[in-house]
Amino acid sequence: MDQAVRRGRPASLGTRVAGVLAAPLARAVTELLAPANLAAAQLLAVGWHSSPGPVGLGWGLLAATFCGLLPYGIVLAGVRRGRWADRHLRARHQRAVPLLAATASVVSGLALLVVLGAPGELVVVVVAMLAGLATALIVTLWWKLSLHTAAAAGTVAVLVVTFGPALTLAVPTVALVAWARVRLGDHTPAQTLAGAALGGLVATTVFILLR
Repeated sequence: MDQAVRRGRPASLGTRVAGVLAAPLARAVTELLAPANLAAAQLLAVGWHSSPGPVGLGWGLLAATFCGLLPYGIVLAGVRRGRWADRHLRARHQRAVPLLAATASVVSGLALLVVLGAPGELVVVVVAMLAGLATALIVTLWWKLSLHTAAAAGTVAVLVVTFGPALTLAVPTVALVAWARVRLGDHTPAQTLAGAALGGLVATTVFILLR
């Protein structure tokens, strides 16, 4: 009886406000913690860690250009030309070409970093990104894996290994990204969980083995 009465009551003010704010918050999280942004942030952080100062940040910026900025630019160009519906590649069948282009960009950046003698730790992060991107590309040919949660989990994994256990405080960020993707209707909970598991596992394994 009490439950029926509660169900019949109008939602509280707090509940209504939360409902109104949920969608804008989810969109903000999706934009702020997009894969390209996370890639750039972690490469700058690892670049600085591997060689503190402007030199390390320079290496990080070079890596971020090929692993984050150029791939994102390719997607934006495709969206403007009408090849893809949106910059988050919500339609699974539209993901293959931009992901292949991103892979080519990361491979080019990796080759340049190796030739120029970039810090080994930074090179390994790029290798881990390449492995994660290639794996996600294979999976997404058959299933709409969440690239956002894969990138978030991979980023947290790399930062924890690089800077220590204190960075495990960033783990809830992955859950926040998963919530945002589900809240916007772009993914199911299973797709976000699978993305996080894949991204975290690949990044951790490759980074630890090659570091």
